[in-house]
Amino acid sequence: MNNLANPASQLIDKFNRKITYVRLSVTDRCDFRCVYCMSEKMTFLPRQELLTLEELEFLGRAFIELGIIKIRITGGEPLVRKGIIQLFQGLGKLTGLEELVLTTNGSQLIKMAQPLKEAGVKRINISLDTLKPNRFLKMTRIGKLEKVLAGIEAAIEAGFERVKINAVIIKNRNHDEVTDLVQFAIEKGIDISFIEEMPLGNIEGRNCVETFYSSSQIRQDLAKTFTLSSSIETTGGPSKYYQLAGIKTRVGFISPHSHNFCEYCNRVRITTSGRLILCLGQENSVDLRQVIRTYPNDIVKLKQTIVNAISLKPKSHEFELDKKSQILRYMNLTGG
Repeated sequence: MNNLANPASQLIDKFNRKITYVRLSVTDRCDFRCVYCMSEKMTFLPRQELLTLEELEFLGRAFIELGIIKIRITGGEPLVRKGIIQLFQGLGKLTGLEELVLTTNGSQLIKMAQPLKEAGVKRINISLDTLKPNRFLKMTRIGKLEKVLAGIEAAIEAGFERVKINAVIIKNRNHDEVTDLVQFAIEKGIDISFIEEMPLGNIEGRNCVETFYSSSQIRQDLAKTFTLSSSIETTGGPSKYYQLAGIKTRVGFISPHSHNFCEYCNRVRITTSGRLILCLGQENSVDLRQVIRTYPNDIVKLKQTIVNAISLKPKSHEFELDKKSQILRYMNLTGG
């Protein structure tokens, strides 16, 4: 009997965690240069090293046949990739996929929010670390705040099931804005998640010990203005959500350092060059691009490679703030 005959039960790692969620990076390029994500002068991958849109859809289909129910498209900035709507349309038609979602910096949403909604995208996460134009320019190096704010409005108007802001909080950069960011989310009727900075890539001028601002510190800051109560709601990701009294906006916290969530990890990542990253905080990976190009259209071979790789998924990441980053790949290469 084919050992993939019951694919939905196959992606279970050796710690009995069922993998149901894939983050799929479609490009390492971005129209911003955020200080925690990449170096100011990046060398991007040659085009031939990137998975084609057709290969990305084929890979998505293989994962869905193995029981994946949620795919998040990430980058770099995914919406700068030429023809990207074609991929959303293809994935959105696949039977078995319950959630097609997106993480973006928001810069392209003015023109792309409605086509994304029509392609089947259910939810959008938009990166927004500050509401101050000059600070936004400093943190993104080249981004314009007004373009992102207009993109958020376009996403709200398009009518996605949920729109959420993701804010990476860095001490002495933007930690003084957490209350203002929550107030902004409330005014827009959207959610927000605060993310502890992760030490990926050796980025010049960064000292994570000095810039780390914990989720606990953020909650203490917010408690001066808001009443937060723990929520049992989840979106299948690492956010721990809190409700605000009498308000529909949810406030989430992604805390890889202070509140390790590895025990419940249900996800893997695919880099833009087709490497299956089994843990954000570990370097072990499997080259799926080689399989796809060596065995064209052989979905059984691809699925078997994925099933075998899941057994290598480690128990937890090993982020340590007081050490030089052991993870050399930048966040834009890893995929959000």
